[in-house]
Amino acid sequence: MSKFGFEEMQKIQEELQARYLELWGGLSPRKGRDTLLWTMIEAGEMADIIKKEGDEAIMEDAETRRHFIEEFCDTMMYLNDLLLCYSITPEDVEKIYLEKHKRNMNRW
Repeated sequence: MSKFGFEEMQKIQEELQARYLELWGGLSPRKGRDTLLWTMIEAGEMADIIKKEGDEAIMEDAETRRHFIEEFCDTMMYLNDLLLCYSITPEDVEKIYLEKHKRNMNRW
């Protein structure tokens, strides 16, 4: 299986945003505010599946699992758009993520 990370996700999102530039209006910090709201809505759709279908269905029912993963992917797409809106690179994410991880490993 290939390695799939933020760099690949951002390339895909840039392609999608370019295709629908006139319809969606492009990416900018101002657009980031709306993007964050859409991200939260998609995460809420994931929560709805957990609430209505349950953990067991996500783990064992193929259709429910696929639906949950699809909503997760929608959330990730909006998160990547948010990074693009604020010109945050995969390298920026990696650096801060690893710093945060190190702090968390020594927190308690």
